[in-house]
Amino acid sequence: MPRWDTAQPALAGLVSAVVGYASSFAVVLAGLQAVGASAGQAASGLLVLCTGIAVLAIGLSVRHRMPISIAWSTPGAALLVSTGTVPGGFQAAVGAFLICGVLIVLAGLLPWLARAIDAIPRPIAGAMLAGVILSLCTAPVRAVIDVPALAIPVVLTWALLMRFARQWAVPGALAAAIVAITVRGVDGGLSQASLRPDLVFTVPEFNLSALISLAIPLFLVTMAAQNVPGMAVMATYGYQVPLRTVLVSSGAATMVAAPFGGHALNLAAITAALTAGPDTHPDPGRRWTATVALGFGQLTLGLGAGLATALVLLSPPVLVIAVAGLALIPALGSSLASAVTEPEGREAAVVTFVVTASGMTILGIGSAFWGLVAGALTALVLYRRPAQARQPAADAAAAAVPAAAASRSES
Repeated sequence: MPRWDTAQPALAGLVSAVVGYASSFAVVLAGLQAVGASAGQAASGLLVLCTGIAVLAIGLSVRHRMPISIAWSTPGAALLVSTGTVPGGFQAAVGAFLICGVLIVLAGLLPWLARAIDAIPRPIAGAMLAGVILSLCTAPVRAVIDVPALAIPVVLTWALLMRFARQWAVPGALAAAIVAITVRGVDGGLSQASLRPDLVFTVPEFNLSALISLAIPLFLVTMAAQNVPGMAVMATYGYQVPLRTVLVSSGAATMVAAPFGGHALNLAAITAALTAGPDTHPDPGRRWTATVALGFGQLTLGLGAGLATALVLLSPPVLVIAVAGLALIPALGSSLASAVTEPEGREAAVVTFVVTASGMTILGIGSAFWGLVAGALTALVLYRRPAQARQPAADAAAAAVPAAAASRSES
């Protein structure tokens, strides 16, 4: 029995590491390459993120005896894809990653900043995230049209596993993509690729455009789409996570990882559900060993960052983005639901979504920032009017506002 008590959470942790890595590493690599990283810099970023996850997950879990799961910011990586190259290239992107880490630390040290992030209306936050990942989620459709022989088996594998073994859907799709790439022929390419991951240092560059178009949106999407839901998941299983410690440590780790290509580290949400639940261990006080196993699993997977990058580079770009898009379809569904569920604020959320999804750049600043601005202005115009002007909708709004306030207070 004692051996099983140890093996059960360890197995859960290793499974969550594999699922977390396989489900979204393609998004991370696509995001880093979109903002100008070379193959070596992208592999370095993946390696340092895996190392950061391992160090934080093991350290925090042992210290607090809680299954505190850490992850890279998958929505943040999707943001990198939608933003593309910023003025100053990858050096400026690295500077933005560094500033994002500083902001996360400040959110832990200054409670009012964390409260301000939580005060962003849920419909607008959900709509911004949906707009960021929309282009990725349409990639499977483009892949089926452009490379049907490779993409159709990937999509069918994902669909079947979503029906019968949901947590393995994206890893299964990734395995199907690897088989397709291998059948297509990659031996020569792999022999010429560098499969050993090396840490590549990039000198950060700071400019206002990268700050506004990348650093601030990356901070906002990481907080709103990762840290806040992660706290909610942990609370569901009865854990009161030390938020200040998590934010300060993950922000500091992001700052350390940034010059090596790491974009953002944060409290996990999906992985937390895999390690903090009763399936991991009947005793909540024993589940922390699962995240220790997760940390060692992520460290081991990080050593394969060079191979992962080589495979991604040798496959048709649209196929890689398609796998990333399949991984983000559940996130798109939940963010769209969050955006339009509440009648109060629905129009502002739609405006946020449309502007963000447009991919437009104004003054060198990407669409995620302008989506937030447009949504906030729409909310001010539509919902801060005299009571007489709002009377026809008063009854409907009266029912929605208390629910929205309750929802905000629970998070």
